[in-house]
Amino acid sequence: MPTTRAPRNNRISIQYAVPRRGVPSAAYLRKWVRARAPVTLRIVGAAEGRRLNRLYRNKNSATNVLSFATGDVVLCHPVIRREARAQGKSVAAHYAHLVVHGCLHLAGYDHEKKRDAERMEAREVRILRRAGIANPYR
Repeated sequence: MPTTRAPRNNRISIQYAVPRRGVPSAAYLRKWVRARAPVTLRIVGAAEGRRLNRLYRNKNSATNVLSFATGDVVLCHPVIRREARAQGKSVAAHYAHLVVHGCLHLAGYDHEKKRDAERMEAREVRILRRAGIANPYR
């Protein structure tokens, strides 16, 4: 499927490589981006998510979010939708969490060590709470 783009605004580009049905609006996604540099959010299907995860992380499955130092955050819609359902939360709330998570990776946060993971998760929870979204780790 060809990629479609939402209008560019505030140095944030949204690319849709999947039909937009069920994906939060570009305006909703933009409000979660926390970055000083230009960012592209790319919404992909399972095949592209799997390909990218295999290529960059050597894992043969699609994952919910991948961040790249070039300012790209890739969000896999089928995985996000499935996880939201399994966790009993809205797809929009799960997207909000994963956009924040991906942008924090761009800002240098990671979760490889326990202390770093706790720091990153606390930051995510604070950002989401300010907008009325529950702690995604509960």
